[in-house]
Amino acid sequence: MTRWNLQRRPLSRKAKSAYKIQAAPPLILSLSFLAVIILGTLLLLLPGMTTQSITFADSLFTATSAVTVTGLVVVDTGTAFTTLGLTVIALLIQIGGLGLMTFAVVTLIALGGRISFLQQSAIKEAFNQTDLSTLASTARSVLIFAFIIEMIGFTILALFWLQSKPPAEALFHAFFYTISAFNNAGFALSSDSLSFYVGNPVVNLTITGLFIIGGLGFSVWIDLIKKRTWHKLSVYSKLMISSTIIVNAIALLLIYSIEKDNPNTLANLDTTSQWWASWFQAVTPRTAGFNTVDISALENATTWLTLLLMFIGGGSMSTASGIKLVTFIVLIMSAYSYLRRDPSPAIFGCTLSSETRGKALALTLISTVIAWLSIFILSITENAAFIDIIFEAISALGTVGLSRGLTGELSDAGGLVIIFLMFIGRLGPLTIAYFLASPRQKRIKYPNSTLPVG
Repeated sequence: MTRWNLQRRPLSRKAKSAYKIQAAPPLILSLSFLAVIILGTLLLLLPGMTTQSITFADSLFTATSAVTVTGLVVVDTGTAFTTLGLTVIALLIQIGGLGLMTFAVVTLIALGGRISFLQQSAIKEAFNQTDLSTLASTARSVLIFAFIIEMIGFTILALFWLQSKPPAEALFHAFFYTISAFNNAGFALSSDSLSFYVGNPVVNLTITGLFIIGGLGFSVWIDLIKKRTWHKLSVYSKLMISSTIIVNAIALLLIYSIEKDNPNTLANLDTTSQWWASWFQAVTPRTAGFNTVDISALENATTWLTLLLMFIGGGSMSTASGIKLVTFIVLIMSAYSYLRRDPSPAIFGCTLSSETRGKALALTLISTVIAWLSIFILSITENAAFIDIIFEAISALGTVGLSRGLTGELSDAGGLVIIFLMFIGRLGPLTIAYFLASPRQKRIKYPNSTLPVG
């Protein structure tokens, strides 16, 4: 009788090291975010957190939306949760927005601990950086910068709301909206978001300023603070700043032109308020989630423009998500370069590497596939208009938080799909792809082949 040896052969030290370096970073990131989501879910179910009973599914959805800084809600945030519950949500937003790895690095530094190579790899993945030597200083700079910007935003909003609200309420509003805006979360204390302040310059400028600063990316601001002059900035910083200005300006003009005669959005507002509303809706899809007009009442053209902006998102190493603005620009430049038969597209005096172009293409393709599959599943599980399904899916994947009203009516299956999209959208499709397919070295090289494409 044959005996089967079921004992697993131990891996060599070299094999273990290689496995850790390749598999651990995305796994650590995924499990870290998942752990915070579960913790947040359980905290929101505790007595004193809500003004009404909520289900485990509602708590899970809210915690996921907060940690992934999305802003989609299945219950009215302002009325369903107590001050304590809202504080927990704000803390979940802060952790998810600034990143667990940032807090982990700073905590280790404060305690005098050493960061292992495995931890450095995970942090490098979270910060989207290649230089391990600067991770500690980068993490410290991120927290200091975030604290300064949030304090400025809090002070401005507190002074504004103290004019019309009781002190405790005004201060809490300033605290909650500052964290929600800077981290591009889009959670609001009113069911109509910020529609009441559609023409108010203080709220419009402060809220949009916070989420634009957060969405531009910490690396850009660190570069600006250190270099201070345009010609010394990195190529990435120049591209991110210039493309942000151009995209926001184009979106502003398009939305104003399309919506100015729409009686359900801008037509009934005075001219100044129309421009403020157009500005807010032009910049909020990348990826803040607040709104000052009814999203479901937008014209079809504005809705499709919003979908594009949500899919693009903000900057790398920022509180925003999406495929990232620079990824979108790299794709455009690569296509334009190919049409001109230019093998080496360049920007600001530097050539785009094939690795950069390949990564941009892979990220966009993976994001598109995930979005398509999710829309397909939601079309089966939900009895809703197709445009509403598309809008909700792209909003979740881009962790935007804008909604045409479908979120609150989702089935259990649909809710799980949106939770999955928010989770994937915050971690980044490439991180998930790296987790599912570890890189392998090929020992055999095949001859080149030109295939007909298009």
